[in-house]
Amino acid sequence: MKRKLLISLLGTTCLLADEGNPAIDFLGFQTVTAEVKELREQRRIDESEFIRMSKEEGTIILDTRSRGKYEKLHVKGAVHLNFSDFTEASLKEVIPSKTTRVLIYCNNNFDKEPVHFASKFAPVALNIPTFINLHAYGYTEVYELKPFLDINTTKIPFAGTSVLKKEGK
Repeated sequence: MKRKLLISLLGTTCLLADEGNPAIDFLGFQTVTAEVKELREQRRIDESEFIRMSKEEGTIILDTRSRGKYEKLHVKGAVHLNFSDFTEASLKEVIPSKTTRVLIYCNNNFDKEPVHFASKFAPVALNIPTFINLHAYGYTEVYELKPFLDINTTKIPFAGTSVLKKEGK
């Protein structure tokens, strides 16, 4: 009995140690991911809902791709914060409050634009960690664009330097 308890405690200690770095918590990430799973599914919205919500006052459209990809092509009205730059302070600079409605999208939402919206491996599409991280930082009103849309036929408007070139400006 004592041996089983000791083995159990040692196993738990090893899991919690996470390679000896208190600033990295894989188990915590798994916990947050599990907590947000159902909420994320409820908050995935279609194209028309995304457009409707984006027009409402106080809504932020957040693009977390690289600065270069954002500058070339992004959803019109989106603000940029590279996912790798997420901190409490950087998020606070672009999102006014933790209850602000935030709409997110990523490369994997748009088809037929292989340069500026190159699809990622589906299990690690940028929408997934973006939603999880925003939730972990305490943002309660996050909504994710759900469908895979043809960039040439979607009703979602775009902006960026590649749009200006296409329009001849």
